[in-house]
Amino acid sequence: MMMNNPIASDDQEINQEIKMTQIQELEDQKSKTSKGYMVLLIINYLCLFVGSVSSSLLSKFYFIHKGSSRWVSTWVQSAGFPLLIIPIYLFKSPHRRPFNGFTPTILTLSILVGLMLGLNNLLFSWGNSYLPVSTSSLLLSSQLVFNLILSVIIVKQKITFQNLNCVVLLTLSSVLLALGSSHDKAKTLTTAKYFIGFFSTVGAGLLFALYLPIMEKIYKKVYCYQMVMEMQLVMEIAATALATVGMASDGGFSEMKRESREVFDKGEKLYWVTVMSNVVTWQLCFMGTAGMVFLTSSLTGGICMTALLAMNVLGGVLVYGDEFGGVKIVSTVLCCWGFSSFVYGMHLKMKDEKQKRKNGDDDEGKNVEMEMV
Repeated sequence: MMMNNPIASDDQEINQEIKMTQIQELEDQKSKTSKGYMVLLIINYLCLFVGSVSSSLLSKFYFIHKGSSRWVSTWVQSAGFPLLIIPIYLFKSPHRRPFNGFTPTILTLSILVGLMLGLNNLLFSWGNSYLPVSTSSLLLSSQLVFNLILSVIIVKQKITFQNLNCVVLLTLSSVLLALGSSHDKAKTLTTAKYFIGFFSTVGAGLLFALYLPIMEKIYKKVYCYQMVMEMQLVMEIAATALATVGMASDGGFSEMKRESREVFDKGEKLYWVTVMSNVVTWQLCFMGTAGMVFLTSSLTGGICMTALLAMNVLGGVLVYGDEFGGVKIVSTVLCCWGFSSFVYGMHLKMKDEKQKRKNGDDDEGKNVEMEMV
């Protein structure tokens, strides 16, 4: 006769208990009715808000005051990856150690996506070095239509009137800007360089549109916010490695020292303050983006980022005196209109889900009563 191994049975029960705890933790973190969900959502959106606006303005400040290395601008977007250790331990799960369950597949995907993110950072730096903040910010909203298309293909995003209306309005805003902003370039900037910046910014938007649904697809295999930050850490390391290779070909860190002393017209001290501040703000931006995608969806994350572009436009006008003529006014109004349409659609959806949940609870109660009878 075969006898059951009590030790093996106990191990199976423990593994099953851990798995159920992980599933419950995921449900708690993604449950829209839980307090923990709302706290995480608010924290991540604040990080996205502060990081997006500040990093855009600081990057432009670097180039306005004769900073010229696009590889430096690319490097600072990911070089702050050690800062992600803070949220990894701050939001530590009580049921796992850091990087536990990090499979070779997830590691490989994180590295590949990180390299794609590094290329996206380079394109953004090229665009931001040539274009006014307001123009580049509004151009980046062009990623939204591609975000919607790729979300439908990759993660089976449902198309509703509200999100389709939002995408159409935001895309129309970008097209309108593209047709009327060729006169917006600096006097010392050639037409060729202006269009290099123009298409680099659009390319950055397209790559980011691909990045968001890919991450949503990967996050479906992730059960806690801590693991999301761990994946983000690996991606940022890969992006930093790519940027470091580019910097080495362009003179490396010695070039940064020379630029701070001889090129940057605000002095060496303010140069390093600008660089370090940009390192921090970019990490806030990417942390907020990853959290929004994990807690909501890639489309919602993309729409929230696009809505913040209006703040970048206003920041460019207030801080750097960018022109804010009729075209940009109409583009900003369309941007706000499109986002308001999406928010209203989300409100209706949550209201409908709440009603269905209530009806479901009533039906469940009736079923329990019938079973008792």
